[in-house]
Amino acid sequence: MKDGMKLDAELDPNINPCRPDLAAAHLRDLVAAERYVEGSRRQAVRGIVPLRGRPDETAPQTSELIYGETFVVYEEKDGWAWGQCEADGYVGYARAGGLSAEVIEPTHRISALRCFVFPEPSVKTAPLKALSLGARVAVTDRRDRYLRIAPEGWVHETAVEPVGSVTPDYLATARRFLGVPYLWGGRSSLGIDCSGLVQVSLGAAGIRVQRDTYLQRDTLGDSVPLDGRPLERGDIVFFPGHVGMMLDDRTLLHSTAYWMTVCEEPVADVAARTLESEGAGIVAVRRPTRG
Repeated sequence: MKDGMKLDAELDPNINPCRPDLAAAHLRDLVAAERYVEGSRRQAVRGIVPLRGRPDETAPQTSELIYGETFVVYEEKDGWAWGQCEADGYVGYARAGGLSAEVIEPTHRISALRCFVFPEPSVKTAPLKALSLGARVAVTDRRDRYLRIAPEGWVHETAVEPVGSVTPDYLATARRFLGVPYLWGGRSSLGIDCSGLVQVSLGAAGIRVQRDTYLQRDTLGDSVPLDGRPLERGDIVFFPGHVGMMLDDRTLLHSTAYWMTVCEEPVADVAARTLESEGAGIVAVRRPTRG
């Protein structure tokens, strides 16, 4: 081991592509591994590509790649690609069939909560796939009110906006997910978890957010003292293993496994519930900052 080299345990494997047998080349001086490799960029070409903690369809989903997101692959074996999502740095195993070696730079992003991709510029044709909010697409042509995207298909112009566009009110974005089912590891309008809702909503506002609750608790915006002062609209509130957003000084918007959906409820009720089940209520509050 080189002088000053960190032990594997000191690097979080959820956001650092490192295993005892394999690690990304850029971690060579930081982590011990049997071999180091340069990654190759791939792109998600399905509406949703699940990420798992191990190469097994029965393994719990840890996150998702959304259509158009890029994924740096460090190993491909038995139909599985192990790598790191470039959008949020999250590491996992994805089915290689959902990834393309051709990376197309996006020009637009999906601004609708969900939209269909049609084979022709007509609402009467059978859709090829559905895309969720935040998916990245490359527009190559226009016909009437439809936009052609690479490599195939057409989306309606009302469903997209240029890359770089932002929706400043992230709570308004989050409320569009009301009623969407809770899904462990979900990041889309088909199913989303608590930290995924925070990440996607703030991401639409141009605020980059880490994937998991514990990462968000340590890195998102500025810490707000837990000294009894009232919570404010937009505050991000953390409980043991859970996170939500304040709509006002009393109401929490969150995706919760308790109700199995995205919903609004009194923050005091959530705090009391987690105090009873986890031994603690609110454990941290952070206020997002831009830039």
